[in-house]
Amino acid sequence: MKRTKIIATIGPASEGRKVLTKIIEDGTNVARLNFSHSDFAWHGRVIREIRKIGKKMKRPIGIM
Repeated sequence: MKRTKIIATIGPASEGRKVLTKIIEDGTNVARLNFSHSDFAWHGRVIREIRKIGKKMKRPIGIM
């Protein structure tokens, strides 16, 4: 049973669909967003994109 989880911090350099897809394909289990930076609209867009990619890949991706 695999217990180790991979956490990826998402920022401006990794917010694009291609990069997010690659990160998730490579094994990310949890996407970490730093709410001290940027605005809530940006975070909302990124969270929706992560959820969309996770659903398409049939993999639950946690948000931290």
